[in-house]
Amino acid sequence: MIAAVTDLVAGVTVGALQRQALLDALDWRVLLCHALNTTRVGLITGSERALTPDEAQRFGDLVQRRLAGEPVAYLVGQREFFGLPFDVSGAVLIPRPDTELLVELTLARLPQGGRVLDMGTGSGAIAVSLAHTRRDADVTALDVSADALAVARRNADANGVRVTFLHSDWFAALADTPPFDIIASNPPYIASGDRHLSEGDLRYEPVGALTDHADGLSALRILVAGAPAHLAQQGWLLMEHGYDQADAVRALLASAGYTDVQSWRDIADIERVSGGRRPL
Repeated sequence: MIAAVTDLVAGVTVGALQRQALLDALDWRVLLCHALNTTRVGLITGSERALTPDEAQRFGDLVQRRLAGEPVAYLVGQREFFGLPFDVSGAVLIPRPDTELLVELTLARLPQGGRVLDMGTGSGAIAVSLAHTRRDADVTALDVSADALAVARRNADANGVRVTFLHSDWFAALADTPPFDIIASNPPYIASGDRHLSEGDLRYEPVGALTDHADGLSALRILVAGAPAHLAQQGWLLMEHGYDQADAVRALLASAGYTDVQSWRDIADIERVSGGRRPL
């Protein structure tokens, strides 16, 4: 059936094509828009448009790849996050709505003209969203991956924001950097061997950004231990983590002396972010 996709769509109208979707309706529409270089409105107003052979081939190839499991965001090269468009590639994680909670919590705690650090920035989704919303803020982002930083820089430029990017393995490049009011991070937190790593979109995402190749807490431990040296007085460390890790992360923070330790729930009512203020 997959091999026949192109044959099914060649010469068909846009309207008829949308009535015979082989994929989730949203995926189908996004891929069709991408193949035709049009918008959702364009699909509606151009429902009688017949696909050319090149368009049919392009769309059929996309559908085949999606049926084989490739993430839609990688197929079209973009994903929306916090109302902004972000370029994505296999070098970075696909931004997810769950992570918008981390941005919201950071914004709520960021003082006027404050300094914020995004650790493990990937596509730059967190840092760029913060810089776009708070033009007064001084935003820094770092990543150990040079390829990820290249994507993040493109996203900062495309969204018209100023972010300082550093190539760094966690805190290594911060020796001479002034303290931050907030350190925010969505680190690798999936435990090695977790079945989710071999399921769905995660199969195509950079494994080093997903798992610490250990118990899922090693990167979080690094953040908890290293952040105090780079936080201002009363500064916050905010970390995204796994659906079942909130208790463990709060324990890490409490044992390290952080104050106001707490967790916050995401749109699925899962404790997704935990944090606390710099130890006294």
